[in-house]
Amino acid sequence: MVIDTLDNFGKYVGLNPLFAEVEKFLKENDLNTLEPGKHPIKDKDLFVNITTAKGRTPDAAVLETHINMIDIQIPLDAPETYGYTPLCRLPETPYNAEKDITKYGDLMAESFVDCQPGMFAIFFPQDGHAPCISMAPEIKKAIFKVKVM
Repeated sequence: MVIDTLDNFGKYVGLNPLFAEVEKFLKENDLNTLEPGKHPIKDKDLFVNITTAKGRTPDAAVLETHINMIDIQIPLDAPETYGYTPLCRLPETPYNAEKDITKYGDLMAESFVDCQPGMFAIFFPQDGHAPCISMAPEIKKAIFKVKVM
């Protein structure tokens, strides 16, 4: 997991060959003005979803992991907290291959980290994360989905 400011995103492009495309997209587009929905960047390997999510309490947020895609989550209009538990400490749970997601039900995250607008969080396959924790009733956010290379 990585948490940092968008100004520093370029420091992480070496972590995945497609991160350079994310950096280019961020420089060329204002995420706040993009229409809600899926915006393809590089076929099925890289896209961004602009969405509004309902703010949740820490105990209502659901831990999830992905096998094939990395999440880069960016809150746009309100702070967002993410729960975190390493995959190695999560129980064996059925994986939905079609949606590339494993959800861990009522399990509470072990720790939490805050992300303000102007920041990002990267969640790799080994990072169990519980998004959408916020005091705000809704969070407008961008979620880049990046194929694991």
